[in-house]
Amino acid sequence: MKRGTEIAGAKVLITGAGSGIGRLMALEAAARDAAEIIIWDLSDERGEAVRAEVEAAGTTARTFALNVGDADQVAAMAELTGPIDVLINCAGIVTGKKLLEVDEAAVRRVYDVNTFALYWTTRAFLPGMIERDRGSVVTIASAAGLTGVARQTDYSASKWAAVGFTESLRGELRADGSRVNTLAVCPFYINTGMFKGVQTKFPRLLPILEENDVSTRVLDAVESGREQLVMPSLVRWVPGVRLLPTRAFDRVMDFLGVNQTMDHFTGRTGKDRLHRSPSGDVPVAVARH
Repeated sequence: MKRGTEIAGAKVLITGAGSGIGRLMALEAAARDAAEIIIWDLSDERGEAVRAEVEAAGTTARTFALNVGDADQVAAMAELTGPIDVLINCAGIVTGKKLLEVDEAAVRRVYDVNTFALYWTTRAFLPGMIERDRGSVVTIASAAGLTGVARQTDYSASKWAAVGFTESLRGELRADGSRVNTLAVCPFYINTGMFKGVQTKFPRLLPILEENDVSTRVLDAVESGREQLVMPSLVRWVPGVRLLPTRAFDRVMDFLGVNQTMDHFTGRTGKDRLHRSPSGDVPVAVARH
């Protein structure tokens, strides 16, 4: 039973659409002749800028400024938005700090946006999808949602929860015989400003993903009815490493460079923190999410 949702003619809502891959997915949906694109972003200015781009491409768009981690705001904006066909939960934040370095407010903010927002947005729009027996709920999670990552305890745990949320929802919908689809997206590093010009420790095996490629593949997956999308494909085997004895697991993670800090990527604390490519002119970050 096909559960994919055609973007052409669909009403697509994207949270965190004011920047990054959220913005690119909005533009890609416009290129695929979506009927309307709803832009939810914390920044009204960013949202309006993307709305202008979408409408310049010939597609109707609306923008709403809100905090998706606030259940009341989500409920109010959902009333104004009305029924949708595709919900893409793209909004997300990361502290990049160790457990003892992050304060309570920051941790709660991570979970509000990365995890609890999934409940509020999905509960708002899922009933309409179920009633029409069509639609897609997409969660942009992370490769960190497949295996725990040191120095990002709050982020990793929130993304594990995001993947678990999506998989559990899929089980509920299947049990009810619903054609509404769920898609969990787990990308490795994406070539955003933070990772510009940076490579992973093993660039051929774990390349930095290009933003346009990620946005295109997500919408392809929505249309084909896929239920999980892991990028690059090698990363899908990482959870299997957890079946190894603990010490062997730790050694594999250390070899891959999973448990490093954000400094290894940005280079903001000195070039000595960066691995170097053979040519010496391209920073090579240790692979970690």
